[in-house]
Amino acid sequence: MTQTYAVRPGRRYPPGASLSDEGINFSLYSRHATGATLLLYAPGAELPFQVVELDADANRSFFSWHVEVVDLPPGTRYAWRLDGPYDPRGQGWLYDPDVELLDPWARALDTRHWDRARRCGEGPRPGDGIRGVVLADPYDWEGDEPLPMPSQDMVIYELHVGGFTKHPSARVSRPGSFAGVVEKIPYLERLGITHVELLPVMAFDPQDVPLATGAAGLTNFWGYSTHGFFAPHPGYCVGPPEEHRREFRDLVKALHRAGIGVLLDVVFNHSAEGGTGGPAIHFKGLGNETFYLLEPADRSQYLDFTGCGNTVKANHPFVARYIIDCLEYWVREMHVDGFRFDLASVLARGVDGEPMEHPPVLWGIELSDVLAQAKIIAEAWDAAGLYHVGSFPGYRWMEWNGRYRDSLRRAVRGDPGLVAELATRIAGSSDLYQGKLRHPFNSINFVTCHDGFTLADLVAYNEKHNEANREGNRDGSDHELSWNCGVEGDTEDPAILALRRRQTKNLLTILLLSQGVPMLHAGDELLRTAGGNNNTWCQDNPIGWIDWGLAERNADMLRFVAGLIALRKRHHSLRRRHFLRDGDVQWQALDGGPPGWDDPECRELAFTLRGRSDAEPPLHVLMNLGPKARTCLLPRLKGLRWAIAVDTGAASPRDLIEPKAQRTFGARRWRLGARRLLVLEGWRVG
Repeated sequence: MTQTYAVRPGRRYPPGASLSDEGINFSLYSRHATGATLLLYAPGAELPFQVVELDADANRSFFSWHVEVVDLPPGTRYAWRLDGPYDPRGQGWLYDPDVELLDPWARALDTRHWDRARRCGEGPRPGDGIRGVVLADPYDWEGDEPLPMPSQDMVIYELHVGGFTKHPSARVSRPGSFAGVVEKIPYLERLGITHVELLPVMAFDPQDVPLATGAAGLTNFWGYSTHGFFAPHPGYCVGPPEEHRREFRDLVKALHRAGIGVLLDVVFNHSAEGGTGGPAIHFKGLGNETFYLLEPADRSQYLDFTGCGNTVKANHPFVARYIIDCLEYWVREMHVDGFRFDLASVLARGVDGEPMEHPPVLWGIELSDVLAQAKIIAEAWDAAGLYHVGSFPGYRWMEWNGRYRDSLRRAVRGDPGLVAELATRIAGSSDLYQGKLRHPFNSINFVTCHDGFTLADLVAYNEKHNEANREGNRDGSDHELSWNCGVEGDTEDPAILALRRRQTKNLLTILLLSQGVPMLHAGDELLRTAGGNNNTWCQDNPIGWIDWGLAERNADMLRFVAGLIALRKRHHSLRRRHFLRDGDVQWQALDGGPPGWDDPECRELAFTLRGRSDAEPPLHVLMNLGPKARTCLLPRLKGLRWAIAVDTGAASPRDLIEPKAQRTFGARRWRLGARRLLVLEGWRVG
């Protein structure tokens, strides 16, 4: 491309690269820059075909630099250079006219020229940055809209786009991509989940790893290192950058057609630029002091509440607007159904780093008209000890309930004296939410997620085994509350293997029977193992991928989980909008007596859950989480007989019995084996 295009002053709004009547308008925020240069590249070119020097009088309005390039074709790549003051220690300014900067509003990225290690080690050189791509891609949504669904009806499935289909056993034509996930939609429909929660799909830097990790050929696999907040991740696309937005939209549209909503795991607490010594990709060069929390005494240093080197100054007015604009874009233009916010408590910190009672950015998200129907989910803590589970600012926010996870893990592994705590979690964590005008669905209940052991490893390892990450096994949590059932790791002992499988079924059964919103981690229904690695963030290999051969080898487990989800869907009593009231539930000991709320040795609990209408059968649940068998007394309900729906100690298919295959019985006493759950459904007689 050798043509030179005419330019006009342009306008400051909207930010980014946008179609105008006669060309492309470019606008970029930078409060303290004294000069700006727009670089235009042909696809694949090392050097720009046109360099546009902006004039401060003609091309600057308030804090924005802008220019219109007449007749510029879509597909053009672009970057910026900014001149201005350099005062890292005093003001935190890092302006450098030699650094090519990415437009943080870019809708698609070209990353082929990016080399993070070289940029950090040797400094900037011409043409070495990440480039935005000018888009003009009309899209036919064919009537698609974000998927409406009451929150209490959700069943979330957390998955990694790459790891979901990269294993050869996935047998998809485009492994590791958005299109690969489309090919697996029939599996998701069979499982019965209602929403996928995608680990970061906004463009991120796979090269952002420690030196030793990178030297071993490992990359940032999970993607918690965002640099393109408006752009789909190039690594999950199969076409050129001009097609990336279409590929993501195709995934959303296909999932919606299957009745499955799309939630994005978003990372606004930090960025890929890292701390001191990290590269200037965009924010550092546009307004380091605007976008990041800096040490007051030495503003060349970054406050780090994230464990990732920097902390976004989310409650600065401009940054808060940037975040909300970004979220609204993904809902309005990409049709996503909601978001899970990584380390969301960081977003409650003010411009001084201290927690705020009413953080503007969080209330702005909650009160946005565009986001009014979107699900908003907080990982309600940060890496510096701020913990908001049960107290996250706002009312509409749902929260990853870490209290639920820990209580369930402890109880099922056999810790005594937890029945009152367990009952509270099963009932929707009313102690955390009811007194604050919230609902059971404010609690996202989970046993496992991407961060920590897989479900299979939770019952097979007492200690983490992260040596493959090349960080001396220092990374990852040391607080897994796991139990290996007697042997660390692999074993051929049939008794231990049977116990482990029973324990996974116990955990999943309680999860799907609890009030609130259940979340499953992809592959747990197949008993996927990571070999005891509880921090697979850098394992873009079989350790971090799903082996689809497990769908055949553990078909009984897949059937069991799908059956639990179906059980939940057919019982409205498990999906209540409001907390349990008198008459909704009766708590008991296994022998029919009062529960051992205050018994420090108790490991058993039973409860009867009434249907929400006469047409809905009641459920009776018996949980023997101790090491010895117990004799149970089943309740009598007028006009009803019990039938077994779930028996975690039985072999498939008797572990999960569908209604058409259930048989009622009249016995009142039942011998329940150690570490075993029984779920009974009531059938009307006469």
